[in-house]
Amino acid sequence: MKPFAPACERNKEPILEVLRRVFGDAGDVIEIGSGTGQHAVWFAAGLPHLVWRTSDLPENHAGINAWIDEVGLDNVERPLALDVARHPWPLASAGGAFSANTAHIMHWPEVEAMFGGLAEVLSPGARFALYGPFARDGRHTSASNAAFDRSLRVQDPGMGVRDLRNLERLAAGGAMALEDDVAMPANNHILVWRKAPG
Repeated sequence: MKPFAPACERNKEPILEVLRRVFGDAGDVIEIGSGTGQHAVWFAAGLPHLVWRTSDLPENHAGINAWIDEVGLDNVERPLALDVARHPWPLASAGGAFSANTAHIMHWPEVEAMFGGLAEVLSPGARFALYGPFARDGRHTSASNAAFDRSLRVQDPGMGVRDLRNLERLAAGGAMALEDDVAMPANNHILVWRKAPG
């Protein structure tokens, strides 16, 4: 049986609308943390001009492969075994990157490692789109995000909703500048960074 996350089903179309703009000229996109695999096959179908490259920890590969097997698309690749904290990453370059609902699950050193890895593999001028809830200047943008942050930290003190200013600092260290900040349903956003073209 394929894994299924209701949240992925709810947010896949609004995210795809944004990704069509963000990755309109990308040849390939690495998805960091493909999770259930639902997003991967939906985005690959909606972005037929590019190759969607899945990745996750090995224990999640069976579920991702089950979704890939069902849809039979030519432009979605089998998952890479990617642990953001282990360098070098198992890919040499990427024309774009996407990740959904990962930064608040990762511990902060892993978030740092994710941005560090992207700085190494993203091609000049490539974009990184990160979806999820984010705080602004030390404050949550909604009561629901504040409650979500508390619930995460109860589960694991290393998790938590990340602040945009801290993410921007990491991105700047990898020559990535914030290009867009798109409001999404349920108090989420897509943050889009672009790597310097030179």
